[in-house]
Amino acid sequence: MPNAFRRVLLVAAAVAPMMSGYAYAGGLISVIVTDPANPYWFTEGQVAKATAEKLGYTANVAAHKGDTNAESTLIDTAITNKSVAIILDPANADGSVGAVKKAVAANIPVFLVNAEINQEGLAKAQLVSNNAQGAAVGAQQWVQMVGEKGNYVELFGNPSDNNAATRSNGYETVLTQYPDLVKAGREVANWDRAQGYKKMQSLLQAHPDIIGVISGNDEMALGAVAALKEAGKLDKVKVGGFDGSPDAVAAIKAGELQYTVLQPVAVFSQKAVEQADNFIKTGKTGATSEKQLYDCILITKDNADKMTSPFVLSE
Repeated sequence: MPNAFRRVLLVAAAVAPMMSGYAYAGGLISVIVTDPANPYWFTEGQVAKATAEKLGYTANVAAHKGDTNAESTLIDTAITNKSVAIILDPANADGSVGAVKKAVAANIPVFLVNAEINQEGLAKAQLVSNNAQGAAVGAQQWVQMVGEKGNYVELFGNPSDNNAATRSNGYETVLTQYPDLVKAGREVANWDRAQGYKKMQSLLQAHPDIIGVISGNDEMALGAVAALKEAGKLDKVKVGGFDGSPDAVAAIKAGELQYTVLQPVAVFSQKAVEQADNFIKTGKTGATSEKQLYDCILITKDNADKMTSPFVLSE
């Protein structure tokens, strides 16, 4: 297991404090993430699992890898296993609605993390990063890095995930204030590093004069960095990311990535399980609303050393 992943396990224990005085509830909490091969989703799953276990539950982590059919099957498994709650990072804003409805029909409360579904009133809570705020912060930093004039390109995430459009629109809101910054191209790379690499190669061929790349997440950004290094253009093209992954932080320290926007995944993954625990015991989540936004934090060379563990910034 990579060192960064080992550290995540320590973080998971650290951010899930012992909750003395709680009545014991017990039972299985099923945690369903997208793909633990990505350190962001690995952290999401491990923090949720550790928090559940600290609160006296058993927990397992499974992954749908963006496939709504796989997601539906995992929900069926959670129902069959008599889960007392489900923590779900939905595969698709529209396509995951049916899976959530199945769990609700089985009287299993669902708590969504990281991504939303396009129907309110089904999940007990939807805990997500404030993607619009994070995108605005990232875009402002990106302009400082690349300047206010020139051609740039964008790497776009998975179109079925509302986060992709929210971040892209947040970038657009800021960057359109600079009329001499021209978006020369945009490619969908589905949050994936290998796709980011290939799409960056294509964008470079079509637009060799670009000065910057703004990316919807770190994995795509790191793919772009690899393509730019291979082409000998990384010193001329500035790249910005989004997530706060360990590899992105390392690239910032190495001067290869200009910044990333940290999503507080460890925080809202813990909170989702705590709210599930509250609901199981009291019938209420303890939150004031179903949809809950968590502000993102800009990470640059100035504060990258404060990343003591994956996705955790020290005070």
